[in-house]
Amino acid sequence: MELLDFGNGDRHSVNLLDSMASSSSRKNIHADATDDEQEQEEEELEHFDDFTLASSWERFISEIEAVLRVWMSDGPNNLLEKGAVLLEDAGNLYKVKSEMKYAMKSYCMEFYFKTDPDGKLADWNFDLHDLQLCFGVKEFLVIAPQSASGVVLDAPESSKLLSAIAIALSNCSSLWPAFVPVHDPSRKAYIGIQSMGTVFTRRFEADRIGSQVPVKLMHLEGLYELFVSKFAYSTLDLSVHNFKVRCAMKLTFRTLPYDDDNIKDAKISKSGENLTGEMSIGTQWDDDCSWSEWYSAEDPVKGFELIAIWSEKMVESSMEMAELENASPHEAEKWLTSLRLEGSSGNRVGFTSELRLLVDALQMSFEAQFIEDFVSAVENPGPDNLKSMVIPPPTVRDRVLKELFIEGIQFSDFANSGHKISRAIKGAPLGSLFAQFCLHSLWFGNCNIRAIAVLWIEFVREVRWCWEESQLLPRMPANGSIDLSTCLINQKLQMLAICIERKCQLSEDYQDCIGSLDQIDSMSEEESVVGDDSFSLQTPSEEFSGKVDRKPEDVDLFNEKKSSDLTRRGSAGIVDSMMLLKSHQSMHAPYTQEAPLMTEDMHEERLKAVEAFGDSFDFSAQLERDILTSDMSAFKAANPGAIFEDFIRWHSPGDWEEDDGPEGSKSSSSSSHDIKKSKDSWPPQGRLSKRMSEHGNLWRKLWNSAPALPASEQKPLLDPNREGEKVLHYLETLQPHELLEQMVCAAFRAAADTLCQTSFGELKQVETEMQQLYLTMASALRALQVNHLSGDSETIEDLRRLTVAFEQVEKLLTLAASLHRKLIQAPRLSREIFNDYHNFYIQTKGKGLTEDIDEKEFNKKQEVRDHEREVLSNMFVPPTANQSWRKVLSMGNLLNGHEPILREIIFSLRDRVSGNHYAARSGSISQQEIETYRMYICGTSNDLRVALSVVSCD
Repeated sequence: MELLDFGNGDRHSVNLLDSMASSSSRKNIHADATDDEQEQEEEELEHFDDFTLASSWERFISEIEAVLRVWMSDGPNNLLEKGAVLLEDAGNLYKVKSEMKYAMKSYCMEFYFKTDPDGKLADWNFDLHDLQLCFGVKEFLVIAPQSASGVVLDAPESSKLLSAIAIALSNCSSLWPAFVPVHDPSRKAYIGIQSMGTVFTRRFEADRIGSQVPVKLMHLEGLYELFVSKFAYSTLDLSVHNFKVRCAMKLTFRTLPYDDDNIKDAKISKSGENLTGEMSIGTQWDDDCSWSEWYSAEDPVKGFELIAIWSEKMVESSMEMAELENASPHEAEKWLTSLRLEGSSGNRVGFTSELRLLVDALQMSFEAQFIEDFVSAVENPGPDNLKSMVIPPPTVRDRVLKELFIEGIQFSDFANSGHKISRAIKGAPLGSLFAQFCLHSLWFGNCNIRAIAVLWIEFVREVRWCWEESQLLPRMPANGSIDLSTCLINQKLQMLAICIERKCQLSEDYQDCIGSLDQIDSMSEEESVVGDDSFSLQTPSEEFSGKVDRKPEDVDLFNEKKSSDLTRRGSAGIVDSMMLLKSHQSMHAPYTQEAPLMTEDMHEERLKAVEAFGDSFDFSAQLERDILTSDMSAFKAANPGAIFEDFIRWHSPGDWEEDDGPEGSKSSSSSSHDIKKSKDSWPPQGRLSKRMSEHGNLWRKLWNSAPALPASEQKPLLDPNREGEKVLHYLETLQPHELLEQMVCAAFRAAADTLCQTSFGELKQVETEMQQLYLTMASALRALQVNHLSGDSETIEDLRRLTVAFEQVEKLLTLAASLHRKLIQAPRLSREIFNDYHNFYIQTKGKGLTEDIDEKEFNKKQEVRDHEREVLSNMFVPPTANQSWRKVLSMGNLLNGHEPILREIIFSLRDRVSGNHYAARSGSISQQEIETYRMYICGTSNDLRVALSVVSCD
């Protein structure tokens, strides 16, 4: 390989193909011209060129020249309008091409250009084309045969091809460099030429060694001497003489992949954070992530790539290069890093894959009317796809049920676990029993309809056992109101939990009452008299809803009390400035029973009853009658001697019309003196409203029939036994599609809430994506609440599209969590890397190319600041004993024992020129400095590529 030969001693020559082909080609242009001057003058006067006498090679040159003139006249802007193609991963570099033929062969000439050709190229610009990086050019031409290899294998042909394009460029007065690919394609070899507008010409050559790199060329000292040998005399000792050579270097390091050999103990801080990003023995990278309870995700970050850059410096001897080889990468002026992402093989494990299966189960749920039909699909005739579905063994089922119904876990432990806007989705809170059932169903078997049916039947049996044994339902609140923003199954389970709690309270109160009555019966007469005061002050328990008949002897204990105190029961306090109309006593507000709890379907039944009976007040809805009667009874017990008008003034003030009178002018904060004065002007001037004073009014009928009983002695409005059995009947007779519709809503919401609990640092883009996902889910899942779906409904396809959106957000959040965990001590770097990826992701998302984004597509570099270098350096864990034998270290600049996977060097030599000659260093002011020699070297210990450009004077 001549390019890598040390034996060249000619200062102004380069080991290119012989340049004589170029000079001979110039002579051949005029080979067929006549020597008769008179005939030549006539042709010039007539401006006529007889191309019939031109050779095919001349016509080939003329065709190249015509194309070049069109490209030059058009300029970059017009070329863009004519369809120039933008190259990927090459910045704003565009390409146009033209095809032509010569000697029965087809060639393609390509012109590469930038929209801003005046800008200066940086040495280590990552958007550069390969030829731009190798030779330091901006715009350039490439001419190659249209063949399978795309290179010119014949040396004379390549020389002739390069000469043809050089002549055409000279005729056009163009300074564009031109290249011809030669040799085998794997060598990435080129030859090229460029006119510099003067007598100077720059020639190019590039080649590659794919194996067996000489030991001398593995080190910086040998590479430096290789460059110097191109312009120094061969008789000189290159290691002794000094040459002022400019040198810039870039090293690329890559962290080892996570495998069995490099899993080691990680550095864990006191707070539990991983400081190195490495996994400890027996652990996964996401053990501390919220989804680790359900699955272990593949780490999207396969590693980091570190680039250390030494800016251009002057080197005068090979000894300085040896010192540079021993330098630590920490001494580099600039550090850049990028992610190593690899596309996942096969289906990714995550919530998305299981949610897709759940949507498929929803579509199949319309094939049967009862849940049990799917369980017995093997014994009974049914679709073949049902028979092929696998049901996990009973041991797995029992383990799931044990985790669901574990004792001691109450809903309050999970009350604030969901996202703040997740309530827009009609599912179930993350910690609730039904939400956990849905999440377990995703991983039960392969989430097929048969496995779900088996688990649901056993789930309902466990719920019934809790009811019959009066055991509190785990993961469900046993008090409060029904949350109507959740799905109906969650409402029913909440209702059942409250019924179980009240049933237990009734049983305890009944036993306490029986015990207290037995104690009273066993008292002596003296003990009863002594305990009179304490017993008479007891207030009936509000929690007790039954009625116990007392013996006459017990009632006699209260005979010494005043009549008003004896009969007033269940008072919650005096109502300010209000008195009873007839007895002139202060009005007392009674304790009343709470309105009975109702689920969503019970509310709908009430609304249908209202519509059926009209919106008049006296519709015969039994529940409203019971509530009103209960309030009237409590009011009578708290206000002995009260009349119907007193109740209306307290319960429905809008139905009491006051006249302008003494009471009407009273404020609600009247003093006791005002109350005395109001008694003197009694009764107050007022009357019932028209609807309350009508004959046969239902309220008055209820008042007349209502007994005087405090709320503690009334029959409860909510019968826990009856309502509990209703809930169980609903759960046991639920149709398959109704169950799956609610499961889909709850599963999507619970999965999203689980992902939201992951710690991903201060990444606002993740929060924005999650909020948008919740809004998308709320919109897509709203159709499941209508209950008008079918197996071939368009909603099924909408749900499948929703899983695609869910998968995209899940990928982003997984990457954010991995970055945050690995760069916990460099939050700025983690944030900037994710911002770059997110912007790239949005662009590819718009093109519909988000299926697999790997490291070849996303290669954005981020600068590492000085205080962040130690964090990134810690990720390069020193190789273990098992890894040391994998390769013999033969290059310097080690980082924690790791040698660079790629080393790139640019050597250059500059000279001053004056007129047509190289000048001495002490030349005149008009002298200019040009780069006479440039060598780009790229490779490792097993691979070496060299590109050389030389300026010579023709």
